[in-house]
Amino acid sequence: MTSPLISFFTSLASRRVVETVTPERTLADVVLPPQTRRTLEQALAQVRNHTLIFHRWGLGERHTSGRGLAFNFAGPPGTGKTICAEAIAHTLGKKLLVVDYAEAESMWFGETPKNIVATFRAAAEQNAVLFFDEADAIATRRSAGVPLPHDRESNLTINVLLRELEAFNGIVIFATNLAANFDPAFERRIRTHVLFEMPGVAERARIWELQIHPKKTPLAPDVDFRQLAERYVVSGGDIKNAVIKAAAAAAAEPGPDLGKRICQRHFECATEEVLSAKVIMQQSLFNEGGVTTPDPLNVWRKVEARWRTAILMALGLAGTALVAALVAVALVLLR
Repeated sequence: MTSPLISFFTSLASRRVVETVTPERTLADVVLPPQTRRTLEQALAQVRNHTLIFHRWGLGERHTSGRGLAFNFAGPPGTGKTICAEAIAHTLGKKLLVVDYAEAESMWFGETPKNIVATFRAAAEQNAVLFFDEADAIATRRSAGVPLPHDRESNLTINVLLRELEAFNGIVIFATNLAANFDPAFERRIRTHVLFEMPGVAERARIWELQIHPKKTPLAPDVDFRQLAERYVVSGGDIKNAVIKAAAAAAAEPGPDLGKRICQRHFECATEEVLSAKVIMQQSLFNEGGVTTPDPLNVWRKVEARWRTAILMALGLAGTALVAALVAVALVLLR
């Protein structure tokens, strides 16, 4: 019988805090740099030897908490973090529970920590791998000093997440593009950190090939994936987007469908478009020079400084008005 808790969090169409995924992709479907693949294999070895270490070797009797396996997948977008999370769940024969933090974060005070607790309980009941994508949004550094109400809610959420992570005996995977934003307390609770780097030339060439159907995709004789890999330093996700764009451009050309082919120029133009889109997405209103990626913390500090200045000015004007009013009253009384 399905737990009411799991039904609530996985079946409501209006609000799905976690999505249950049946993994289909394996590690064989992912092209990774050798060091990243070795680190993943070591992580899987820890999972396979978990029973040996904590039960047969008795460490579970000495360490009643912190026995879960938490992994941090850190690296640029499109480097295979999400696919590898699915592949690990597939390798272990488990389902993958993907946390939608946009849904887990509630506008009502105190609800977000409750949602976090519920996700860990759901993962324990389903014996599933728990996956926090873009985890820096929830595991961000806690605020110090005198926090605002939103900061207090965020700090409470992080404290609850750390507590649940310490007590959880299953597998948790965090994926982030901004590992530096993690609260330092997560470092000792995460067993293995896996760095997902940009693929090298050989890996990029292989990724280009894997994005094409070996029998159905019509390629022109001039297509050279090795040349594309050498010319463009892009991630696997970028290559995927470029392939789809190239196919769309080739399909849109005039003529019968039977004679259409994806040429080298289609791939080159599509890759240039993908790279141009990255430049556009880096445009910022906070830098008059043009392209930049603003640090959210610095942006908030600038906004906070402006508000502080405005408040001080308002208080100064109010004080001046009060003094003027008192002088006026004194003059009236003296007359």
